[in-house]
Formats: sequence, structure tokens, C-alpha cells
Amino acid sequence: MESAGQGYVVHEGCDHIFFVGFLGAGKSTLARNLSGLFHRPCVDTDRLVERALGKSIACVFAEDGEDAFRDEETRVLRGLTNRKSLLVSCGGGIVERPENAGLMRQMGTVVFLDGDLSDSLRQIRSRERRPDLGSARQAERLYRHRYPLYQAAADITIDIRNKTFEQVALESGRLLWEKGLL
Repeated sequence: MESAGQGYVVHEGCDHIFFVGFLGAGKSTLARNLSGLFHRPCVDTDRLVERALGKSIACVFAEDGEDAFRDEETRVLRGLTNRKSLLVSCGGGIVERPENAGLMRQMGTVVFLDGDLSDSLRQIRSRERRPDLGSARQAERLYRHRYPLYQAAADITIDIRNKTFEQVALESGRLLWEKGLL
């Protein structure tokens, strides 16, 4: 990495920033906002999977099963190797496969948006678009199962508890800028 005048940072190789965390943590909103502020393209792995398969995540889960979704999710992730400087909002279950965590770390930096289950559940507007969420009891089991996976995948952890979106965005942007990642 080197400085290229006027304060811009020139990155070498694949330098994506991957945002991971439980459903409703604000990964997509954060990636979109940082994209606008720092003029970097952003993508959402869930949307890429939907485009690739030509149907919604809920339809994929219902018609083809979770394994088919996870297979395509890994293919989509591998496809990002050919791109540069993306802000990537990852689906909540991307950490279910160890291979995915390895791919993300090879391609860039993984940022875990660490929040409580209750906060996530409040943020989720459309539960039918979240086929892996299920009942409150299932959501709690899923959260407890994934939490250590997020921690293990993360290069950086940002605590989002009791913070507004603006506070999280400012903290994230500042931290990533100071580390030379944006």
C-alpha cells in the first residue's frame, strides 16, 4: 500500500472490506453509506446470489434448500476475487462455511458488527425474507451458533450495542480510514 498524493491510498491486490454479523445488524446500510462517503463500490452477497439464481432467498430455501443457497453464496464470494476495493455486505450465514471465512480473509479485511440478538430482531422489517431465522427460539439458537463464527472470522470487531446508526457509521469509517483500508 502506498500514498498517491492528495491523500488517496493506492491499494495493491484484492482489498475488499467484508461486513459480517447477525441478521439485522445493519451490514448493508453501512456498506452503502460508506460506499457513498469513500467512493468505493459496494455489493451485497445475498443480492448477488438472488441474481445468479434468478429467485429470492426465500424461494431458494423453499425450493432448493439451504445447501443450494450456501453453494451459490460460496461461488459468489469466489467471484469477488476478480474485483477490487469493494465494500461487501455479507449475508448473516456466510460464516456457516469455514471456506468462506478463509476466502474473505484472503481477499481483504473482515469487520464484525457485534450486536445483541434483541437489537437485530428489532431491526428486521421483513421476516419472510429471512428464511433461516424462524421462530424466536430458533433465532436465539442461530445467534448463539453463529456468534463464535463471526468472532473467529473477524479481523476487526465493532460493538454496535446502544449506538445509533450514525455513531456506528462514524466509528467504522474513522477506524477503517485510520487503518488505511478506505
